[in-house]
Amino acid sequence: MPSHIFFSEVIGTGLLILLGDGVVAGVLLSKSKAENSGWIVITFGWAMAVAMAVYAVGQFDGAHLNPAVTLGLAVIGVTDWSNVPSYIGGELVGAFIGAVLVWVHYSHHWKETEDPGLKLAVFCTGPAIRNPAFNFISEVIGTFVLVFGVVAITSSGNHLVGGLAPLIIGLLVFAIGLSLGGPTGYAINPARDLMPRIAHFLLPIPGKGSSDWEYALIPVVGPIVGGILGALVAHQLPI
Repeated sequence: MPSHIFFSEVIGTGLLILLGDGVVAGVLLSKSKAENSGWIVITFGWAMAVAMAVYAVGQFDGAHLNPAVTLGLAVIGVTDWSNVPSYIGGELVGAFIGAVLVWVHYSHHWKETEDPGLKLAVFCTGPAIRNPAFNFISEVIGTFVLVFGVVAITSSGNHLVGGLAPLIIGLLVFAIGLSLGGPTGYAINPARDLMPRIAHFLLPIPGKGSSDWEYALIPVVGPIVGGILGALVAHQLPI
């Protein structure tokens, strides 16, 4: 397992979740100065979380930060399959660490928040309308757009991007959140959803409820399917 890939993904994904789940905590938890600031703040916060995490570690390993991206790039031959365990292992560990840091950072706000659903929403996604097939398709579409865009933006034939690639990818995530995020909260990343959900289950959060394991497979499997499809389609383009 190449250690530089693993540790870069731990740091990058940890930063992603700290900033991403952190903005959700700021908006949803009681007595936060950002309380009730809304969906635009959440989607923009996640976009900047992606951009800053990619800028932070992209020079070391490409900053996948997402198993759906890793698997999509491996399927089209951009990432060596031998490195996939290092990428995904780092992403999973980093996502858990980032979630724990959010819990620590907002430690005095959990007991002030009565709704257990809001506490869960800080850590992981949930559907606006619970319909497994519909929710699965939403995650497939959102992650298709993400990985298709990542492949196109980072292609060696794309001379329009340069050093702005991480920021443009962040803006892509912003667009996905605004346009496609409403039905499921746009997990579009198995590590981003699964590991913070596990953190929610394990951590001593006052007044927490269920971790909603009945839904947990959808934001894992849907993004993997969408990511692979997005990479395959983008790979067919003359880019």
